[in-house]
Amino acid sequence: MAPVDLSSLSLRHAPVRRCGQLLAGLVLYGVSMAMLSRSHLGLFPWDVLTDGLTKRTGLTFGTITAIVSLVVMLLWIPLRQRPGVGTIANIVVVSVSVDLARAVLPDQRLLAWQIVFLAGGIVLNAAATAVYVGARLGPGPRDGLMTGLTARTGWSVRLVRTGIEVIVLGAGWLLGGTVGVGTVLYALAVGPLTQLLLPLVTWRAASRAPFRHRVSTTAAP
Repeated sequence: MAPVDLSSLSLRHAPVRRCGQLLAGLVLYGVSMAMLSRSHLGLFPWDVLTDGLTKRTGLTFGTITAIVSLVVMLLWIPLRQRPGVGTIANIVVVSVSVDLARAVLPDQRLLAWQIVFLAGGIVLNAAATAVYVGARLGPGPRDGLMTGLTARTGWSVRLVRTGIEVIVLGAGWLLGGTVGVGTVLYALAVGPLTQLLLPLVTWRAASRAPFRHRVSTTAAP
C-alpha cells in the first residue's frame, strides 16, 4: 500500500494547533515567573522591575506585568511595530497565569527548595519561551521592542537586548525589586537553553508544522 502523507492533515489543523502551542507556552511562562518569585533567589530582569513596582503600589504581580506590557507596547508606535494575536495573548495569559501560580505555590525559605524552584523556573522559562515563540503568532511586547529597536538603530540584537535589560534591571533594583543569584543564572542560561529547544517546536512556513511525518502502512495478506 502506498505511503500515507499526513502533511495535509497537519495543514488543516495548523491554526488550532499553533494557538494551542502559543497558549501552552504562555501559561508555562507565567508559571516559571511564579517559581522564580517564590524562590527568593533572584528574578528575571523584567520581573525585577515588576517586583519593585508591586512593592511600591500593592498591586498583584500579574497586574503590574500587564501594565508594564501595555506601556512597552506604546513604545512600538514610533518603531512602527505591529502586534499579532500572540502579542495580545501574551499580555493577558501571562499576567493571569503568574497570579494563579503564585496563589498556589508557597514562598520557599528552605534552601534546597529554593534551589529547586530557581533551577526549575529557569529551565521552564526557556522551554516556555521556545514553545510560544515557535508558534510564530506575534512577538511578546518586550520582544517586539527589542526587534523594533534593532531594526531602527542597526545595532545587534545582543546589544539592544542587553541594554534594555540592564536599564530595566537597574530601575527595578532601585524600586526594591529582588536581585540575586537567580538573576545572574537566568542571564547566562536562558539564551542557550532556548536556542537548543527552539528548533524542536518552531512552525515553518514550508510545512506549517513542527514536524512532517510520512507513515507507511502495509495491507494485510
